[in-house]
Amino acid sequence: MTKIGAITVGQSPRVDVIPEMEPILGNSIEILQMGGLDELTREEIAAFQPREHDHILVSRLNDGSSVTFGESHIIPRLQSAIHTLEKQGVSMILFLCTGEFPETFSARVPLLFPNRILTAVVPALIPNGRLTVLTPSAAQTEQTVKKWEAFVPSVTVIPASPYEGTESVLEKAAAIQPEATDLIVLDCIGYTLEMKERIHARTGKPVILPRTLLARIIRELG
Repeated sequence: MTKIGAITVGQSPRVDVIPEMEPILGNSIEILQMGGLDELTREEIAAFQPREHDHILVSRLNDGSSVTFGESHIIPRLQSAIHTLEKQGVSMILFLCTGEFPETFSARVPLLFPNRILTAVVPALIPNGRLTVLTPSAAQTEQTVKKWEAFVPSVTVIPASPYEGTESVLEKAAAIQPEATDLIVLDCIGYTLEMKERIHARTGKPVILPRTLLARIIRELG
């Protein structure tokens, strides 16, 4: 059986994510999980306020709640997780986050970042098109617009946290104007297959879900 590492920027295990990836991955892959916030209390995490120019992240804790924090605080913890997973014999490490990460990680195995896959796929699909993006927090709106403006000419960002439940996401996604968009990206690993399917059914537009796209890439490599 092939061992693959999975690192969430929140707390592991991601019981909300991996079960939707496993049917695509098949029975020949074992996923070993670690998290950037593992073994930290909510009080300790509260100190991870975003610094100036910090990348803002939103992720899930083991109790099912979500937290917002600055990426710079967990980079060393993510590097430590990479080394630990390598010692456990993984052949690849995937990041369970669509955020942007620095090129400074040290690893002996390939690192798979959903953001790099998304920003390659989207412009290939709609090089001159109109993109609508759902992101977890209003605090991420500006950085999300800047990210996607580098790849497509028209970007609309709608804050809708997947960690507040499907109905909350759909309520906010009602702001999507189908006639003004060519593609919808759910820009967080926390969005679910049900959210994707219901947004597609309402808008009639193609919707990219990172967790299943990532699983299909891994299966292709296997």
